[in-house]
Amino acid sequence: MKKNILVIGGAGYIGSHIVLELCSNNYDVTVFDNLSTGDKRNLCDQAKFIQGDIRNLDQLEKLFKERFDAVFHFAALKAAGDSMSKIDLYATININGTINILNQMVKNKIKYFIFSSTAAVYGHPQYLPIDENHVLNPINFYGFTKLEVERLLKWYSNLNNIKYASLRYFNAAGYDLNENICGIEKEPANLLPIVMETAIGLRNVMDVYGDDYETSDGTGIRDYIHVTDLANAHILSLEYLFKNNKDITFNLSTGIGYSVLDVIKKAEEITKRSIKYNITKRRKGDIAELVSVSNTAKEIINWQCQFSTIDCILSSMWKIYQKNYKT
Repeated sequence: MKKNILVIGGAGYIGSHIVLELCSNNYDVTVFDNLSTGDKRNLCDQAKFIQGDIRNLDQLEKLFKERFDAVFHFAALKAAGDSMSKIDLYATININGTINILNQMVKNKIKYFIFSSTAAVYGHPQYLPIDENHVLNPINFYGFTKLEVERLLKWYSNLNNIKYASLRYFNAAGYDLNENICGIEKEPANLLPIVMETAIGLRNVMDVYGDDYETSDGTGIRDYIHVTDLANAHILSLEYLFKNNKDITFNLSTGIGYSVLDVIKKAEEITKRSIKYNITKRRKGDIAELVSVSNTAKEIINWQCQFSTIDCILSSMWKIYQKNYKT
């Protein structure tokens, strides 16, 4: 019998790629999303869609009348800088919203939960590359909200027997290589979509936040992972929970870092467009370098990257932006 999976926030950028992988692996999938940033065009035909918001208890009550075998949770605000000035909104959605979901899971005896966490739980690196033993000390409120949920999950696991996978993403990017997902992100805050918007002409110029970091070219360095590799890790994590009934927490990354200027230069090569940028001041909450290892994911779920070269990531994005804007 096919298992029934609920994907909350499944119309968003990462969520829609997970939905695609779930459908490809013969799961029945229901997507619950308020479409604030999501796009129904990104959903595969097999997925059932319900519009709603995790802050609305009546909507959640109605949603959970259907029997689900597991819940994936992607509905959250994610802009680190934005989180520093909108604490109430980030707390309400990222923390309270997650509690609403978990309480419905307990009430309806749903045992398995896959959580979209973040590298931001670590804060300033005390060493590189970061592993799961690194101290947890977020320096922005977004990272704090994700860490609070991780702490809550431990209690829900101990007291209510919910078994979870908490997956700490580094910088997810790229698009499905078969071009099954074509809706681009709305008002992106992350570097690579902004680079693409500049290359395609939606922006005349982009900002580079700081060129005085202690890095090779003065700009921030990040570890980029292709979203399809990320999606594969989610499927393997779900299968692990079903089989082993144990909580897991690990990083998802490549171990390779690229600076902002590295990314811009590579994007210019791939798009054959000039990408104009202005150097501006650092953003509060940003750090110089963030690179990780994913040895734990390899050991536990036998996962490793297949598509996460910077060339593959940027090429897959450029195809989708060209398709959307017919260039």
